[in-house]
Amino acid sequence: MEILIIPLLLIIFVLPFTLKIVQEYERGVVFFLGRFAGVRGPGLIILIPYLERMVKVGLRTVAMDIPTQKIITKDNVSIDIAAVAYYQIIDPERAVVAIENVQQATNQISQTTVRNVVGQFMLDQLLSQTADINVQIKNLIDGHTEPWGVQVTAVEIKDIVLPENMQRAMAKEAEAERERRAKIVAAEGEFQASTKLGEAADIIAKHPVALQLRTLQTLTEVSTEKNSTIIFPAQFMNSVQDAIKTVAMDLKKTA
Repeated sequence: MEILIIPLLLIIFVLPFTLKIVQEYERGVVFFLGRFAGVRGPGLIILIPYLERMVKVGLRTVAMDIPTQKIITKDNVSIDIAAVAYYQIIDPERAVVAIENVQQATNQISQTTVRNVVGQFMLDQLLSQTADINVQIKNLIDGHTEPWGVQVTAVEIKDIVLPENMQRAMAKEAEAERERRAKIVAAEGEFQASTKLGEAADIIAKHPVALQLRTLQTLTEVSTEKNSTIIFPAQFMNSVQDAIKTVAMDLKKTA
């Protein structure tokens, strides 16, 4: 029995160092006596006990929060800005050999890059050109992390907090802009109306009867009110007679 116990104890102590399971979304970076020996996985990995060591590296995309930080824009406005970066490891060897802690290093370089890039823009540009700024930040971070075997796929600014006095100033500016547009629309309406009235006046000047017909139409509209009192001017009947004569002459000409 003692002969069997010793091998069993050896198997129990050695087996955990020999067999390793690597998931589909992971890779194992293997070192033999401290030297890089290759990338293995996924599946069951067999290691030489005490001579080989394996470091697992995840290949899935990581959504990393870039903590809120206070930044001064180019026009000296202090804002609080937060962002999120998406990255994944594409070279497990470099992610282990070239950098000590790839996650922490990516987070630190992301914070620094966001602060440097945002500080180059004015507040209005930051609010209106967010998509372009996101791309610029992403390219810069990706350039720093490429030697570490990390690819940054996207960076999004998710929150911009303005000081209260700046929020009030922007609200007043927006209100003034709306009032300006309303006045411009009203002025354009008055201009178009006056233009049409001028054209109507020219037509009436060429056809005096049209003025009389318009007067009759106006009286018809006024008479729809049951409590209205209509006063006819003395020359109105003469105008009506002239209109009737003109219409009769036009009928004779067409006949």
